[in-house]
Amino acid sequence: MTKILLLLCCLFLGNLTAFAQDEKAEETTAESIVADDPATSAAAPEPGGVAAGAGDYTKGKALWQSNVCGSCHNKNMKDPATGPALGGVQERWAGEPREHLYRWVQQSQALISSGESARAIAVWNDWKPTVMSNYTNLADEDVEHLLAYIKGEYTGEGKPVAVGGEIVEVVTEEADNTWIFVILGVSLLLLSLILARVTSNMRYRVAADEGTATERRTLIDILTSKGVITFVVFALVVLGGYTTVNSAIDLGRQQEYQPEQPIKFSHVTHAGLNQIECQYCHDGARRSKHSVIPAVNTCMNCHRAIKVGSQYGTAEITKIYAAIGYDPKADAYIADYENLTNDEVKDIYESWILENQQKEYENPADIDFDEVEDETERQLDAIEASLTNSYTGDDKIAGPVEWVRIHNLPDHAYFNHAQHVTVGKLKCQNCHGPVEEMELVYQYSPLSMGWCINCHRQTEVQFEENDYYKAYERYHNEIEDGVRSAVTVEDVGGLNCQRCHY
Repeated sequence: MTKILLLLCCLFLGNLTAFAQDEKAEETTAESIVADDPATSAAAPEPGGVAAGAGDYTKGKALWQSNVCGSCHNKNMKDPATGPALGGVQERWAGEPREHLYRWVQQSQALISSGESARAIAVWNDWKPTVMSNYTNLADEDVEHLLAYIKGEYTGEGKPVAVGGEIVEVVTEEADNTWIFVILGVSLLLLSLILARVTSNMRYRVAADEGTATERRTLIDILTSKGVITFVVFALVVLGGYTTVNSAIDLGRQQEYQPEQPIKFSHVTHAGLNQIECQYCHDGARRSKHSVIPAVNTCMNCHRAIKVGSQYGTAEITKIYAAIGYDPKADAYIADYENLTNDEVKDIYESWILENQQKEYENPADIDFDEVEDETERQLDAIEASLTNSYTGDDKIAGPVEWVRIHNLPDHAYFNHAQHVTVGKLKCQNCHGPVEEMELVYQYSPLSMGWCINCHRQTEVQFEENDYYKAYERYHNEIEDGVRSAVTVEDVGGLNCQRCHY
């Protein structure tokens, strides 16, 4: 009987496992049907790779996103960003071997140093000292997929086809096998109980045959036995350790953390539309460890002239005036401002807000005074709510703006902005992502130890026209002799523990 039960359980579990493995291969969706249609599929790849111009748009899109190409290149492929506009890139490189375009994407500085590509040298002369990151992880066929995506975004050619009037992307659905593992776990538990029961019955029969007095073990006796309790305790220790380690690894990581700020400062308007240089406000990034949060005085350099915002009108800019004590009507700073009560501060800015609210009506006869007064009251209440903080005990409107910190490294990790920005000549977007596209800033990168180490392994040091690295004569000589094409941060000690943990 026992052998029969074991055989049945093994057959059941074996079939269930095979079903789980085959499930993904058997899935068929509307997207996969489109992908298999010869009329809509790309050119067949050559043995060992993808034919020139026969890349896959969808795979290219996935590569674009996973390699964060959009942090330096504009997604519309028409406008330049940190890097050049990519639309028409294949046509611009058409005069050179296709291999040069692959090498440019994979390791641009090595191609430039080789002197083999006039196009690479021309692009470098136009964009230096901005260095394109290395993507040695990309194979030639990956580059073809990326080029197909770029062409699709630029011209529309090769983008997902229409099915039944709707645009459907060619995607591969990932199967969720969680329920399979739940069934497997429950099945194994039931099998364990069955075997324990069978074992108990066999012991009882042996004892009965031998004439030894014994009691038949119940299910409760089995579940509370020493072996079961030991196993449960062991499983809980393993599960607890696994959870603790994972939680400890994630401790302090705040990727995609996007808190509301006391003032709705739009980086899209300032860094994107008006193209204000990052270091104009965060001027510490080029000369100190910290990038610094700009004081309200920096805001006043512009907003003493620009008094009404294009997006929020007086609502947000008046918060700046209220923090520093500037009267926009008199165009002067208010004397003894820090000693004024919150109600006195509100009285100063009430007339300013009222006047600007009324100016929004083209015809004075159409002014809705009730709405104007309500909006003025809302803005005044927002000023007090944004510039006071009951948690820290700050109950006065006057004073510094308490911005909410987003990026926060642990105390045992040393990071110097000047070393990366001034010496390394990195762009802010390398770590912070496309801030100029963020209406509300969030943490773009994980800022984990592994992320930093991978960056140090891949990022090439800009030796040319960089006095900081003149002392590395051997590397300079190796580059001149053609022995070495580039030097990474790792080569100059960027993985030494003491560099970040001193």
